[in-house]
Amino acid sequence: MTHTLHLSRRVLGAALMILTALLACLAVQAPARAERLKDLVSIAGVRQNQLVGYGLVVGLDGTGDQTTQTPFTVQSITSMLQQLGVNLPAGGTGLQLKNVAAVMVTTSLPAFAQPGQQLDVTVSSIGNAKSLSGGTLLMTPLKGADGQVYGMAQGNVLVGGVGATAPGGGASLVVNHLSVGRISAGATVERAVASALGEGNMIRLELNNTDFATAGRIVEAINDKYGSGIAYALDGRVIRVQSPSSSDQRVAFIGALEDINVNPARQAAKIIMNARTGSVVMNQAVTLDTCAISHGNLSISITNEPQVSQPNALSGGRTVVTQNSQVDIKKDSGKVMLIKGGAALADVVKALNAIGASPQDLLAILQAMKVAGALHAELEII
Repeated sequence: MTHTLHLSRRVLGAALMILTALLACLAVQAPARAERLKDLVSIAGVRQNQLVGYGLVVGLDGTGDQTTQTPFTVQSITSMLQQLGVNLPAGGTGLQLKNVAAVMVTTSLPAFAQPGQQLDVTVSSIGNAKSLSGGTLLMTPLKGADGQVYGMAQGNVLVGGVGATAPGGGASLVVNHLSVGRISAGATVERAVASALGEGNMIRLELNNTDFATAGRIVEAINDKYGSGIAYALDGRVIRVQSPSSSDQRVAFIGALEDINVNPARQAAKIIMNARTGSVVMNQAVTLDTCAISHGNLSISITNEPQVSQPNALSGGRTVVTQNSQVDIKKDSGKVMLIKGGAALADVVKALNAIGASPQDLLAILQAMKVAGALHAELEII
């Protein structure tokens, strides 16, 4: 019986030690979520280039530009037909083509794009065309910021909408936007852009958001994998990395470099406020101290009621219509509310919801809380 009691105590002691160890492991906070280097930085020289061109969309079903109000459309048609050997009266007098629309064609030339590669383009009306649905874009040169032609666009325009108008005008119904369309694979690259990637056996990594702590962690992660001195930070945004000299080795090196996992520094507390729509967006680093807020609303309504004064029969007077204006001012009672501080985003949202203010009023309240020192975040108004 004594041996059994000693054995039970040993088993119980071992179980307590295991349970304590498990609780200690659960108490340890989970490490910060690591992100790929590819999601944190971009490589200098690997970028897109915007292209733009002016062209004509033809074949519209009477929904094109009213050429009497858009003289540039007439000039474009005249110039195009003259290049094709068709002579028109000077200035295009008498042209009333409702199936033609002047448009701007835009796209982006991706990095390392080569001649022959196809791109999607967006076609946008610049005149008074009602719809580009069913139209065909004629051959349009696409130019870069340097004025050089880097692509040619042509094809059938696809518009993601529909419109209908009653005969003779009257009622009309439009779904989505009809003056902008898209052409899938509608442009062909004609010229490549020279890339300066890896000149002098060095590549430059540029952080998406300037942060000295994150830059330091990236340098540390790269040097831990490839050796000390391979990477060093120029500032809080640019990091220089020594790369292999040959092109094939450099491509493989960059691919492996982008897969390195890095724990970025904690984001700065920021609140984005849109003064036009009343939208408020905040990140998880926003904190709030305990504060008291008084909020009340003042509303003013003005109504006009027409009153008709009609004279008696055969009196020789005339009927007079007057407006009876009424102004009503309503002020809601203000309340002083105690908002408890919170270190988590959920607590901050719960505290702001307790105010019961409209989104527009919330903008002013957040600014006042920032001035009072109760809100720990950077306010950015867009």
